[in-house]
Amino acid sequence: MIASSIPGKADFRPKAAYLARVLLIGLVVILCTARPSMSWAQSEAEPASTVSEDEKLVQETTDPLTTLPQVSIRESYVPANYGPCTSGPCFRDVVTNQLIVRPLIPRVPPNTLLPIPQLVRPTFALLTTQSSRGGTRTEFGDLPIFDVAVSPWPKKETGLLWGIGPSFVFPTATSKSAGQGAWQAGPTLGAVYKGIPRLLLGIVIQNPVSFAYTSPSRPSQNTLLIQPVFAFYLWDKWYLRSAEATWTLGWRRHSQTNLPISLGLGRSLVIHGLPPMSLFVTGEWTVYRQFSPLSPQTTINFGITIAFPQFRKIWGS
Repeated sequence: MIASSIPGKADFRPKAAYLARVLLIGLVVILCTARPSMSWAQSEAEPASTVSEDEKLVQETTDPLTTLPQVSIRESYVPANYGPCTSGPCFRDVVTNQLIVRPLIPRVPPNTLLPIPQLVRPTFALLTTQSSRGGTRTEFGDLPIFDVAVSPWPKKETGLLWGIGPSFVFPTATSKSAGQGAWQAGPTLGAVYKGIPRLLLGIVIQNPVSFAYTSPSRPSQNTLLIQPVFAFYLWDKWYLRSAEATWTLGWRRHSQTNLPISLGLGRSLVIHGLPPMSLFVTGEWTVYRQFSPLSPQTTINFGITIAFPQFRKIWGS
């Protein structure tokens, strides 16, 4: 966010955003150095299985179709961007980032209108974007949300799980540069496979299409969004992870296409008196882009997923 043009009167939002990110990084450091002291599975009161507790927690905090209530907080730091560099502002040298808060709210029978589990996932974002005047500005972004019904077929023993439902994008951005300015709706398809020991493979596909706009100058939207999900349990609570990159492929002529890939390390953590959680750090790189004048080149993601197994009883799981 650009500071106020009046000397000595800076906007409070950059300070708030900076403070939120410092607190997130500090929380991650504290939790990484803390000593685990209890079993998270004990709080669930579920029967023991052949899958270890650590591996199960890794899968539950990475699985986009899990019925474990949780919230994911992620700071995505972008030190390098693709963009023009003219005699005016040089966009490729501008550092941008996002603070993302993404709860996963399951509704499980009998406490749901459907006879099958229903998952609601909104995404709240605070964006530091490039300004047309040079520098950056910090704003709230649009609000995407999906509502997926998880199919009971095939059986869980196969390791395959899939769901389908609608997705929406609400134009809640507080700046034109931070959002698309369009009301959008479309289908969502998710699938997860856990049939291989230590490995989780998944994908979430969405295609929101615009049907109303906040301004006549806003372009129409029709974009295919693909989020690959990968987790491989290594040893002693550590695991490989790739779940932050989202591919965007525009259907309309000359619309943007970006194909990033991500990979990093995560660690599950259970501390007495605190909910079970998973910490992760991943790197992301855009391997292909087309008709995208401004897009991230490299991204570093710092995140934590906090699970709330006690809410399963409240919501009927």
